[in-house]
Amino acid sequence: MGNRLTKIYTRTGDDGSTGLGDGARVPKESLRVEAYGTVDEANSCIGVVLAVPTLPAAVRTCLTDVQHDLFDLGGELCIPGHRMVTAAYVDRLESTLDSFNEELPPLQDFILPGGGPAAAACHVARTVCRRAERRVWSLARVEEVAPDALKYLNRLSDLLFVLARVLARHEHGGEVIWRRARRP
Repeated sequence: MGNRLTKIYTRTGDDGSTGLGDGARVPKESLRVEAYGTVDEANSCIGVVLAVPTLPAAVRTCLTDVQHDLFDLGGELCIPGHRMVTAAYVDRLESTLDSFNEELPPLQDFILPGGGPAAAACHVARTVCRRAERRVWSLARVEEVAPDALKYLNRLSDLLFVLARVLARHEHGGEVIWRRARRP
């Protein structure tokens, strides 16, 4: 493996810049840093889901794999022109999503984010994943981004929605259905 961090602070970012994986320095608020930073945030949110001790084993395995994928995606976004996420990543997500979804009843109505602690955390991870997708699309509008990276984030947010439904049933036996606005 490459360089190991022996010292966490470098002071090189004190001027508002940060280093990309290829050594280039860019402003901390650049679209690229926003993109991989939000992917990192999504990964951290998934870590919160994984911290719930009562997760079903299949969900735990799935989300652990996703964390590794997101680290790969962050690495890809950190190095302009670098590719790590392939169509196989997207295909695996779709297959996993289909597998979890086939056990669920068809969705007839909108559901509210919530359920138990794991389901609620999974909904938060889903919304952060959607934000990461928007940030990567912003980057893709001005710089080259591999299509599979964008597809991956889109499928991941769908998977997190399905997993939140699975976890709501696991933790509380069901979901809260959204009711149309009621008149006071």
